[in-house]
Amino acid sequence: MTHSMRTDTHPPYLDGGRDWRDSATRYALLPLRVFLGVTFIYAGLDKLTDGAFLKDSGAGSIGDTMRAVRDSSAIPALVDLSLKSPTGFGYAMAFGELAVGIGTLIGLLTRLAALGGALISLSLWLTVSWASDPYYYGNDLAYLMAWLPLVLAGAPVLSLDAAWRNRRRQRAGGF
Repeated sequence: MTHSMRTDTHPPYLDGGRDWRDSATRYALLPLRVFLGVTFIYAGLDKLTDGAFLKDSGAGSIGDTMRAVRDSSAIPALVDLSLKSPTGFGYAMAFGELAVGIGTLIGLLTRLAALGGALISLSLWLTVSWASDPYYYGNDLAYLMAWLPLVLAGAPVLSLDAAWRNRRRQRAGGF
């Protein structure tokens, strides 16, 4: 008997009677969403609570970090832009990571949050981790690739986006 000819003799799964493969497919991005959301929330909070990071200079400061990677980055002009106000850039990065992480974790404007995460990861890859050799030693490129499925698919389940989409469908008379 082929898959398409089976009768519904199996117990319902997460999606009310669908095959377990269908459920696994629907929920496949959830672990990635949780990981990226928690990681970016942690990264933002870590920056905001680190006394050294948000300074123009000194050990562990955003200013010294950016000066150290300037000449080895793919886009030195981007580093120069951050060096105009290292503390402001550090706060922007921390709050950006928080917004991306929270949006991703709760599924609020998920595609936009994922795009923000991808842009943060891209900017870090082109600046801080660009000189990593071989390239796979730098983690920012891997984070950039991890964001792309969420940019494309959003958060179809267990998210505010999905709840709002279902509510709009119900109001419109559809499912």
